[in-house]
Amino acid sequence: MATVATAVPTPNLIIPGQLRIRPRQPRLNPIQFSILCSSSKAPPMDPQNPPKRVVVCGGGVIGVCTAYFLAKRGAAVTLVEKSSIACEASGKAGGFLALDWCDGGPVSSLARASFNLHRSLAQELNGAELYGYRPVTTLSLSITETASSSSSAQSNRKSGPNLPSWIDRPAKGPRTIGTTETTAQVHPQLFTKTLLSKAVEEYGLKVVIGKLERVEVAEGEAKAVVLEGGGAIDADAVVLALGPWTGKLSLLSSLFRVYGLKAHSIVVEPKDPDSITPHALFLSYYPAHGGQPMDPEVYPRPTGEVYICGMSAEAEVPDDPEQVMPVPESIRVLKTVARNVSSQLVEGEARVKAEQACFLPCTDDSLPVIGEVPGVKGCYVATGHSCWGILNGPATGAAVAELVMDGAASIVDLSRFSPARFLRGRKW
Repeated sequence: MATVATAVPTPNLIIPGQLRIRPRQPRLNPIQFSILCSSSKAPPMDPQNPPKRVVVCGGGVIGVCTAYFLAKRGAAVTLVEKSSIACEASGKAGGFLALDWCDGGPVSSLARASFNLHRSLAQELNGAELYGYRPVTTLSLSITETASSSSSAQSNRKSGPNLPSWIDRPAKGPRTIGTTETTAQVHPQLFTKTLLSKAVEEYGLKVVIGKLERVEVAEGEAKAVVLEGGGAIDADAVVLALGPWTGKLSLLSSLFRVYGLKAHSIVVEPKDPDSITPHALFLSYYPAHGGQPMDPEVYPRPTGEVYICGMSAEAEVPDDPEQVMPVPESIRVLKTVARNVSSQLVEGEARVKAEQACFLPCTDDSLPVIGEVPGVKGCYVATGHSCWGILNGPATGAAVAELVMDGAASIVDLSRFSPARFLRGRKW
């Protein structure tokens, strides 16, 4: 079992003072938020050519990747997050990466660029050790639920050359659908926090914990981000990477819809972690009571844990990410899936370390929304990546950084993802 860091060094929390935060009209409750400040000095400023001030709103993988590449390019970046970094899908997702699974569709170039960028970032940032980056073999197989799935029950499964020994329940039709050249994984929370720490420590990124109230727009241009409680952060450009909370901001919800797909997952520490091989599993799972098959996914991690997810449905997104709670029945089903995959994953002998849910940001046309907001110069959006947010985070962040700094993206063509597509055919 590989050793993977389980915590990323976090810079000290201090009371804001050095960041350019402009007070608004006095209110009864003063604004309260914290800044993560760099432990190393930001590059010296040239008074003749001051850096571009960019505020990125959203501390998930899309926002953090965008802030990272902007700060690396020399922008003076402030990241605003309402709750905590990677507290939602970016901390609770599976972290599965695929090079070519989006081929033939409009997201293909984005996915391929991002898969390759993940690989280069892992080399640059020691991803294997810090956030569990590793290539994996990916299998599809069918499992029919059995009435008895205790750890002592022995199955009569037919072992095949593609089936690892820890999958010791009846499984049929194992097929390799991804190789170590085309599929990989990261621990999403550790990946996001590693990128954040790098940007803070080496590129001068500032992080503010506060709730976005609105973007201040004057003469058709974004001028500042206004926070709940009355403070404002002046900006030359604003990036809105709000995930499923995009719909809470009227500036964006008036243009397009982003809804939340509530996905459930559990994290299990197996009975014998060393026996679990790096094989990602995509299942066709047939419940014992009949009905439609389900499609849960199983991702062993180099930490020794096994992540199991599924049971997704559209649901109302709460105002506070901390209010997202799993549905008990969905968690029960995932535990049943786990014990029908392997005797290593039977609750009681294996330890269930997490029972959780998160919201995936989805759009009506199933494409992400990436680009400048129509009618608001200097205001950009990056959201709607659905289940591919971790995969597509790096290329999205790099492309948005190019868009903000250079006026156009070169790493990938963003035209298909422009928010302007929602204006076509509208009657005003």
